[in-house]
Amino acid sequence: MKALALLAASTLTLAAATTHFVTVAGLGGEPDYEQRFQALARDLDKLLKGGGGDVSVHTFSGAEATRERLKSAFETIARQAKTEDALVLMLIGHGSFDGYDYKINLPGADVSGFELAALLDRGVAGRQLVVNMTSASGGSVPALMKENRSVISATRTGSEKNATVFARYWVEALRDAAADTDKNEVITALEAFRYADQKTARYYDSQKRLATEHAVLEDTGKGEAARAPSVENGQGKLAGRFALVRLGSMQKAAADPAKRKLAERKEEIELAIDQLKYEKAALPLEEYRWQLGALLLELARIQEELDK
Repeated sequence: MKALALLAASTLTLAAATTHFVTVAGLGGEPDYEQRFQALARDLDKLLKGGGGDVSVHTFSGAEATRERLKSAFETIARQAKTEDALVLMLIGHGSFDGYDYKINLPGADVSGFELAALLDRGVAGRQLVVNMTSASGGSVPALMKENRSVISATRTGSEKNATVFARYWVEALRDAAADTDKNEVITALEAFRYADQKTARYYDSQKRLATEHAVLEDTGKGEAARAPSVENGQGKLAGRFALVRLGSMQKAAADPAKRKLAERKEEIELAIDQLKYEKAALPLEEYRWQLGALLLELARIQEELDK
């Protein structure tokens, strides 16, 4: 019964839910950065629209990436979203931090971390993800972190002010099957974070340069952002349940009305298994094994139906 209760609790993650994506590519300051930021935004827009599942995608770059357009998008989502929905905000570009507040550089008025938090707080979507890939993005984490919100930043602090490469590898993660480490054909926010972080580190190593960015993740709403989210430090539990894109047969199933419910159910069970790993330390070993066994049996049954 407890395993089924755990599975039921995870149902809000995916079933009958829409994921609302808002991507903002801010000012580049020079042609090379302008082109780079806008290209990344276009790539994300295409990947998210073709990634399977029920999504609404709002993408702003160049002259359109204004404070007014951003606020309008959040107002639209606030009217349309349901509590079981998810909201994802992704920021690309240059940021700044004055020791108190973070700002993303946009055409016209910049937008601060506190303003972004206020926009997110207006949404009714029950789960939220912020992926801040700008320079100085670590300075935004204290303002943005909240219960049921996973916050990823390309830099550990607001003092890491150089342009980042994390955004390039975040986009790459959403189209590279290698990011799907558990091979379930669903790339989660946690998998994308780990992929992009590892690729970023390798970039600096290959260039024989001192790393000027160190990505972190915070999704407890009360803890210190972690460089390496794990069961031990409690970080990554929400991000690990946050599906972003689907691949292969799962993408096809999500687009097939006859199989969509089965695909959603499969994802729910897999995410419940991941959640159970975080609960393992608090459970008697036999209880943990019983719950895991029940979930694995149902997962096998669902997979058999999908394979027909």
